[in-house]
Amino acid sequence: MTDSITCPECDVRRGMQLGRLFLACRFCQGRGWVGAEHEPGPPPERPPAWEHAVWSDPAVASAMPCRYSMGTQSVAHVDEESRSLAIMACPGCVPT
Repeated sequence: MTDSITCPECDVRRGMQLGRLFLACRFCQGRGWVGAEHEPGPPPERPPAWEHAVWSDPAVASAMPCRYSMGTQSVAHVDEESRSLAIMACPGCVPT
């Protein structure tokens, strides 16, 4: 942990005012400072969609039979390096 310092993103403004709407700084969560017990860190890694907790609900699981394609029977992959999109049959929906 470090000592508290002025937020480098908002510089103690705590966010941005847009008319009557106030948007809190995402770096310091609207405190105006960072450090001590509020040390910023990397955001927690989110699980893939097919491992989401909603699948434990029987109603959701019965409405969408495949967790990968969400019932569409096809999956897409974006290759950012080659800037291409590939769509193929879902491996989870293919009959065995």
